[in-house]
Amino acid sequence: MIVQTTDPMTGHDVTDLENAPCVIEGTGDSPLKIYFESEDSKRAYLEVETREPDAEIIDTYNKTTGVAREM
Repeated sequence: MIVQTTDPMTGHDVTDLENAPCVIEGTGDSPLKIYFESEDSKRAYLEVETREPDAEIIDTYNKTTGVAREM
């Protein structure tokens, strides 16, 4: 498990891990455990809407990754 002890909403280090709120993102071999300074910070994090990248963006990225372009 990967552990993140910097609150992603405030940028502050969380030191009291025994009492700090947290969430676990992902499953399998490398889930991410994220600690927060407060329940408010955790709630704000959980309210952030995520989007899946458009297929066109992914296709463009895959076509250009690792390709040097001369100007």
